[in-house]
Amino acid sequence: MQPETEYGSAHRDGQTVTEPYVGIFWGVPDGGRTVLVTDRTTLAQAEPYGDCLTHPRGHHEVWEVWRHLGATALRRRGLPPAIASHEYEAFPRGRVVYMRGPALFTLYADRRLQRPETVAELVRLFGLTGQTHTVRSDAHYRTLA
Repeated sequence: MQPETEYGSAHRDGQTVTEPYVGIFWGVPDGGRTVLVTDRTTLAQAEPYGDCLTHPRGHHEVWEVWRHLGATALRRRGLPPAIASHEYEAFPRGRVVYMRGPALFTLYADRRLQRPETVAELVRLFGLTGQTHTVRSDAHYRTLA
């Protein structure tokens, strides 16, 4: 398991998550490949948002905490150092939300993160194996570069 920071972690190994989570994520380049970086919350700790349960922190908030750590501290915590020199919108990102009515997890993701292998990894990282889930695009999670 990768070391956890105050907010989130980078996932590079095959750790298995058995409890479902909601949260935010990015695909960040590191060492010639894209690493999924997440900040997650259990459903018990999630925030109500209408008929949904969602992660209490936003992309900008989490990214700024990480960015201010600097490249060396990020690397020590298992996070890609590219975070320190880029804005949060620079890399493809998304969010996992739980819709209570239909008991459905929705992965809102930049289209670049909607490849089958990336979606399978996100499902694993957020503990959604065996859970009903769908993947959708959303204008909030579109990377311009």
